[in-house]
Amino acid sequence: MMNTEKKPFIVIGGGIGGLATALGIAETKQYVKVLEQAPEFGEIGAGIQLAANATNVLQRLGVMDKINDIAVFPKRLVLMDAFSGKELSALDLGDVYKERYGAPYVVLHRSDLHKVLAEACEKNPYIELVTNQTIIETVEYEGEVTVTSANGSQHSGTAVIGADGLWSKARKLFVEDQPVCSQYVAYRGAIPMEEVTSHGDLDDVYMWIGPDLHLVQYPVRRGELYNQVVVFKSSQYTEENEKTDQWGTPEEMDRVFAGTCELVQNAISFIQRQRRWPMYDRLPIDNWTKGRITLMGDAAHPMLQYLAQGACQALEDAAYLSDMLHKHGNDIEQAFLEYQEERIPRTANVQTSARMWGEIIHNTTDAGILLRDTIFAGRTDRDFQFVDEFHGYNKTAVKA
Repeated sequence: MMNTEKKPFIVIGGGIGGLATALGIAETKQYVKVLEQAPEFGEIGAGIQLAANATNVLQRLGVMDKINDIAVFPKRLVLMDAFSGKELSALDLGDVYKERYGAPYVVLHRSDLHKVLAEACEKNPYIELVTNQTIIETVEYEGEVTVTSANGSQHSGTAVIGADGLWSKARKLFVEDQPVCSQYVAYRGAIPMEEVTSHGDLDDVYMWIGPDLHLVQYPVRRGELYNQVVVFKSSQYTEENEKTDQWGTPEEMDRVFAGTCELVQNAISFIQRQRRWPMYDRLPIDNWTKGRITLMGDAAHPMLQYLAQGACQALEDAAYLSDMLHKHGNDIEQAFLEYQEERIPRTANVQTSARMWGEIIHNTTDAGILLRDTIFAGRTDRDFQFVDEFHGYNKTAVKA
């Protein structure tokens, strides 16, 4: 049980970022209460890619051994032309990658990662997990922060970290912006490995790209399942129908991917069509801290998935915030300010870079595609300088 004599840090949101934040704060021997709106802790979605900037954090949090048991360690990240089937570029993710960045590149099921973090929190005497908490109000008064749930319960703590995702309510304390719809939509589906038809190494991460579309494929669950994500821009989208299911339909997906190569067509046939994920981000903001309240993860800097950095950035947040709390002790406000001083420019760059990468891979002009593919062709599989700024970030202390 948590020590109730000392006010805990309150983390709003029990996703990957929120749980990692709790583990990071608990390293400083301070109590943490994680408030999750769902009736149980869990994660939806399919696969997740974690570059070295994320796995370095997981190593530091002491959970990487558990991750190693359930993850897949891909050999290469491969860009393919979705229409011709031609390989455009590749990046070596093997030993040379791990030696360069100090940690591996892994792929796994999102729910498996969440389960590892949740179990680590459950075993930690400094962390309490609370469900059915939809937070509707956050108030700071005289060195204490109180949050109120829709069910009437209140929780008081020494500080609050908003980790409540893309549709964050905590963010409204700082800015009244709205998520920005990219007009792209995703469909996902993981299938048994024996049903996969592939021309290459099933341990690789494949990204098939074309005008206004792409397909990502990689193994999860120790190689038992093959994760596939189909993404395309919808010509049916309008501001008026944004909140409906009248755009980005399965029928439109079939039309958009007509003419792609046989391997892509085969992948489309296995995609689950019952649920679609409209893709949103938000514009970067220049402040997400006020007194004893701060934000992290998608609540602070939601980004498009094109660089596979959303969860990675949340894990970076968790580790750096923990370091600042350790550095400043009881001066929580200063710790929060130094945390955002480092993290705002870093995450803003990744947010805008994700948008730019999306424009590159989805290029629709003949000249633009030719230039892009020519540049790709000039790279070797060890040209890591193109990912150094993302994967090479490691400003967190190794756990003792």
